[in-house]
Amino acid sequence: MNAHPDTPPPGPSRRRFLGGAAATVAGVGVGLGVGGAAGFGLGTARADAATTAAVDQAVAATATSRADAVVDFYGGHQAGVTTAAQERLMFAALDVTTTDVTELQRLLGRWAAMAARMTRGEPVSSSPTKPEQPPFDTGEAMDLGPHSLTITVGFGPSLFDDRFGLADRRPAALAPFGTVPGDAVMRPELSDGDLCIQACADDPQVVFHAIRNLVRAARGTATLRWSQLGFGRASATGAGQSTPRNLFGFKDGTRNIHADDQAALDRWVWVDAQDSAGPATDWMTGGSYLVARKIRMEIESWDTDELSDQEKIFGRVKATGAPLTGGDEFTAVDYEATGSDGQPVIDVAAHIRLAGPENNGGVRLLRRGYNYTDGQDPATGKLAAGLFFIAFQRDPQAQFKVLQTRLGKSDLLNEYIAHIGGGLWACPPGLSAVGDWYGKALFSPATS
Repeated sequence: MNAHPDTPPPGPSRRRFLGGAAATVAGVGVGLGVGGAAGFGLGTARADAATTAAVDQAVAATATSRADAVVDFYGGHQAGVTTAAQERLMFAALDVTTTDVTELQRLLGRWAAMAARMTRGEPVSSSPTKPEQPPFDTGEAMDLGPHSLTITVGFGPSLFDDRFGLADRRPAALAPFGTVPGDAVMRPELSDGDLCIQACADDPQVVFHAIRNLVRAARGTATLRWSQLGFGRASATGAGQSTPRNLFGFKDGTRNIHADDQAALDRWVWVDAQDSAGPATDWMTGGSYLVARKIRMEIESWDTDELSDQEKIFGRVKATGAPLTGGDEFTAVDYEATGSDGQPVIDVAAHIRLAGPENNGGVRLLRRGYNYTDGQDPATGKLAAGLFFIAFQRDPQAQFKVLQTRLGKSDLLNEYIAHIGGGLWACPPGLSAVGDWYGKALFSPATS
């Protein structure tokens, strides 16, 4: 990560700064109370004041550093795949309304130019706004900083119909799944879309601003089909990141692919030239396929389940994440272990067993999901919350579809979850430099 040389460093987020300062003051207040009781008097108060100032400076510096963090926009792969997972997500799916391929290309070019600027913490345009016209940028991210914003764009199977002459450019891996086990209650209004945008950052307003302005720029060419906000990353992708917990309280993604595992990335995440059926689909070389699932969790039912049954369902100890066969979180699972009753310690339908790579021909995914809540379900009065599952992979037909088919049939977890939305998109490789745009090779003549 680096700061853009042309961008003056923005100040710390006022909301974050005040939040950090308030926490510091609260902590110092406790310290002063103890010091006063011990009778250290004015000298101690001055020392504490100096300490407070030093802590305030440290908090401000940390907030500034976090706000200023920039993820490189240009590169061989799009950012937002192996980038260390940020804390916030906004995901959007759009339907293209124009039938003019040139208009679609212009939109993808506008998005590229806007994304390059926003990921540096800049407004979407450097052009001055005339008083009699609406501002080019909506302004709510002004002064916040980029907060490690990444913007990842993908193309859905429906984009490759007969509207834009792309029918023969669709890779076989982008074929619609049809209905796989566990997907029977997917809602059309929360599923699919010609285009998708994944915006991730460490500030909620930054991701909202990114999606809002990209959707705004699409007016007349594409419309928003559905969207989702996410919080509290539910996967770790960075080598130094700890395993987070899902809303059921369990560590999620212990065996996820990390950014420093290049062999696994090459084997399971990035599309290779040898995956292409010919020149028409070479445009995806260096890209990756994004699968999303909005997974509703039956929170209230789960909260009444016994701890032992919860752990049986996952096959792991809730507190530590260790497999029920012993060790710590990262200890290999002993699927052959049996208990005193002669039954497998890891249930034959436990989530950990059905999802384990060693039980699925070695298949792995790079997960990058987030927890979500939509508040209260007005139809049931229950919390509308769950996991917005996102996974990147080299071939979704041989990876996600295979795993979901097995999980959807017999996973013990199915009693407490439902897949209600999502889709499949092809995320082309990264943009090389200014002037490049999302999917430029897709719209260029295929060359042998």
